[in-house]
Amino acid sequence: MANEAETVSLLVDRAAHELRRGRAVLLRAADQGQLVDRGVLVASAETLTEPLLAQLRALGDENAALAITAGRGAVLHIPSAGHDTILLPLARLPVAEAEQAAFIRDLADASRDLGKPLRGPFEAVKRAAPPATAAAAIKLAKIAYLLPAALHVPVRADALLPELLVTLPTGMAMDYDRAAAESLVPISQARLPVADAEDARLYAFRPADGGPEHFALVIGRPDPAQPVLARLHSECFTGDLLGSMRCDCGEQLRGAVRAINEAGGGVLLYMAQEGRGIGLVNKLRAYQLQDQGFDTIEANQRIGFGADERWFLPAARMLKLLGFDAVRLLTNNPEKVTGLEAAGIRVAERVPHKFPANSHNEAYLATKKKRSGHYL
Repeated sequence: MANEAETVSLLVDRAAHELRRGRAVLLRAADQGQLVDRGVLVASAETLTEPLLAQLRALGDENAALAITAGRGAVLHIPSAGHDTILLPLARLPVAEAEQAAFIRDLADASRDLGKPLRGPFEAVKRAAPPATAAAAIKLAKIAYLLPAALHVPVRADALLPELLVTLPTGMAMDYDRAAAESLVPISQARLPVADAEDARLYAFRPADGGPEHFALVIGRPDPAQPVLARLHSECFTGDLLGSMRCDCGEQLRGAVRAINEAGGGVLLYMAQEGRGIGLVNKLRAYQLQDQGFDTIEANQRIGFGADERWFLPAARMLKLLGFDAVRLLTNNPEKVTGLEAAGIRVAERVPHKFPANSHNEAYLATKKKRSGHYL
């Protein structure tokens, strides 16, 4: 029988994939494990279609709304009233009914802002705080690597709901990151000589929901009794594989392998956290905004994400499974130090890990230094 972490991970993963397919899921409050209300239908703004929107309207009450983050709300000039989530009532969105799904998709996508100027004004739902289901809806969209915006449609008391693949207790979405990290297990390993470290083994770790794997390249034979030289590297398709010059990820990856090998051994964790946790498609949207003049942090925030959406419990779990509880961390990012320590790994030393800028990434590196406190 699956444990609690596995159950949470599996159900939330199914719900996230339903949003990617352009389908709705049902969020319901739970009390001591029992579902206690009619619930809220949730759908991704990014994958919204007119037929789905019509179905949601037919099933929902007058409180149907679009849930967005406070960061995206600020771009649209909507005050957040101190909350992380904003609800825009669908009934009052200033657009003709026949255009509504396309309008909502555009509203959620910051990369379309310059092509769709002067939208609004918008009025948020006035309440002490948005319901927990609104934050859970946005969290599900993030888990699906979609834009962080979702339809939030309370179900009418007399509505006959169609059969839905996933009915999810609200709290499960918010617990997903922890559950997925705690369910990581090693599933495969092999000797893998690489260009700068011939004595190396690659380990694969998979969460219970069968989601994206994280990897660990263990170089040499590091002593678990001593702090291990380690690098936490978030995957970067554009930098690691294509050699993008917009970031320094490729240099950091290859430089870490060389540094660990020259030090006599250590571990490089290759984390499935593309684009500081927002995914490749959203990273490309952020690049579009950077080409319009926004820096890397402003771009993420205009889309509706935080400056950095990563967290470090998966890395800590992997290190512990490999037998390490203390590291000498190759990083310029102070948040990696504090994040790893908060997850239970002692950081005995921060080891500098920087590389020369080029004409394409010098502004990006300057922003990381000035706004995120990186040691560059």
